[in-house]
Amino acid sequence: MVQDFEQYSAWRQDVAMALEKYQMWVNAAELADAATEQRIARALARLADDRLSVAFVAEFSRGKSELINAIFFADYGQRILPSAAGRTTMCPTELMYDPAFPPCIRLLPIETRASNLSTSDYRDDPAAWTVLPLALDAGEEMHETFKQVSMTKHVKVEEAKRYGLFDESDPDVAATLDDNGEIEISLWRHAIINFPHPLLKQGLVILDTPGLNAIGTEPELTLNLIPNAHAVLFILAAETGVTKSDIEVWRTHIGAGAGRIVVMNKIDAMWDELKTEAENDAEIERQQTTVAHMLALEPRQVFPVSAQKALVGKINGDMALLEKSRLGALEAALFNELIPAKQDIIRKQLSDDLNAVVSIQQATIGARIRDIVEQLQELKSLRGKNQGVIAHMMRRVEVEKKEFDGSLFKLQGTRAVFARLSTELYTTLGMDIVHKEIAAVREAMAASRFVTTGIRGPVKHFFDQARANLAVSNGKIAEISEMMEMMYRKFAAEHGLSLAVPMTLSLDKYRKEVDAIEEVYVKQFGTTTLLITSRDAVIERFFDSIASRVRRSYRAANADVEAWLKVIMSPLEAQIRQHKDQLKHRLASIQRIHDATDSLETKIESFEASQFALEKVKARLNDLAGNVESAMQRSTAAALEAAA
Repeated sequence: MVQDFEQYSAWRQDVAMALEKYQMWVNAAELADAATEQRIARALARLADDRLSVAFVAEFSRGKSELINAIFFADYGQRILPSAAGRTTMCPTELMYDPAFPPCIRLLPIETRASNLSTSDYRDDPAAWTVLPLALDAGEEMHETFKQVSMTKHVKVEEAKRYGLFDESDPDVAATLDDNGEIEISLWRHAIINFPHPLLKQGLVILDTPGLNAIGTEPELTLNLIPNAHAVLFILAAETGVTKSDIEVWRTHIGAGAGRIVVMNKIDAMWDELKTEAENDAEIERQQTTVAHMLALEPRQVFPVSAQKALVGKINGDMALLEKSRLGALEAALFNELIPAKQDIIRKQLSDDLNAVVSIQQATIGARIRDIVEQLQELKSLRGKNQGVIAHMMRRVEVEKKEFDGSLFKLQGTRAVFARLSTELYTTLGMDIVHKEIAAVREAMAASRFVTTGIRGPVKHFFDQARANLAVSNGKIAEISEMMEMMYRKFAAEHGLSLAVPMTLSLDKYRKEVDAIEEVYVKQFGTTTLLITSRDAVIERFFDSIASRVRRSYRAANADVEAWLKVIMSPLEAQIRQHKDQLKHRLASIQRIHDATDSLETKIESFEASQFALEKVKARLNDLAGNVESAMQRSTAAALEAAA
């Protein structure tokens, strides 16, 4: 596993180095414009920040934490995450590594659930978190620190209600109360463990989840963390198979699809010593087939394992026990699918960016070469001509320059329209619109006193309005794009400029994000659910997370639009500056020849040398772009070998 991740990391570094060389050379050759710089910066940021997220999902006591220990932490010779009978992971727990933080565990207090902020909203607020250092050289002490994720406390019912952790309509609620009428809740809302494990250093993020069917499940899990995970391992208990609770979690939160793996854990409970090994294997295979049928999967998509025996086998060096645990097949499936799939996504995104960047550079160099060729033809046509012809040539260039200046004056009018359309765009996309819509839903919730049948309308309107605003904004973007494309074509036709079609933008991916958020909401609180229960505080907390997700989508859309508006005119402006300078230099050259202050042949030789130099620049540009493409297409193993 470490080697797989090292190869993937080496591949990313290999591509980043090739891209950085390309960037440095383009800047040195003065070929970069704002659009180019933005695309290259985005590609480098994607490579630097790339992470692989694996979520472990199950109901209580299915062995999630033990499976994580067995797959990732057996080399430490002990359990890292607490694992025992009953509930050991009480809050969502992320294991990752960020060099900006020391080894530590950051804990978000459960009291934050009383606010209108989601877990994501607190990520950038260091003051909200309790931070405990990890003593890496003291295993027992570190293990005790990790136990924080299983810590609980008892609170009054009213306090639990404020946090959305008590449902009085639940018929089994009485069993959750102690002799003092208090209920046990998690001490923490979320935990982030910053741990310098080799795999985590390579960009792996592990998500350990509490049961998803429990009252008060953190909405961040179902709205963000699990849907965005590159792989989701759904863990079942081998003896019980698929319970009613399991099937609800599978249908509501996971479902079949790419990167979804089902694990049938605790097969050691089916190792009957009174039966032969073949009989035990046959029993496990029957259960595997039954599980696959209930989840509408092929049996090969269900992996029987014993996480506990695998961990013992790895720690004690018992290869026979490790083999019997069947963990190897699961590990192979996980990493043989996860890394190549993620690499393909990154490769496609980078290839699209590179093609766009190279096309801009090629157009810029092509325009420079064409200008020099035109000037060479012009200068060569002056051989043997008298002063009158040269003077006529000067007047023609002056006329051309005036016409170009006139076009620049018209461009100012386009700029004014561009500014107006940009302002109109933000009337439907600005963050104040989102805040207003969120406030309207909260007012409706307060007015109805959280009557469930009365909240569906405002929430549905919220999603409809979010989509409508994105649609109107997309239309305005299309209008700006059409106007700019017409301007590009006009300048290209009138002045012979080599202009690529301006950079495009679409907000469709943000509309799809809103659709996905609504889909999770409908699954979680569909009509049937709302009619049979009134989990007011739960719905309120869930809407807080919905609002946070939609805010983030709109914030990202605003950032994309702002960056796009800044660079959409940059290729045109760069060509205009270049063409203006070229006209100025043409006039000056002819003037010097007219005044006999410069030799015609010397000038021709100078332009021919410039043309040759630009052809070399063009060839070098193609070579560097080819190097980036080669690095992207190289296998991860080859990248690691090259790095070595």
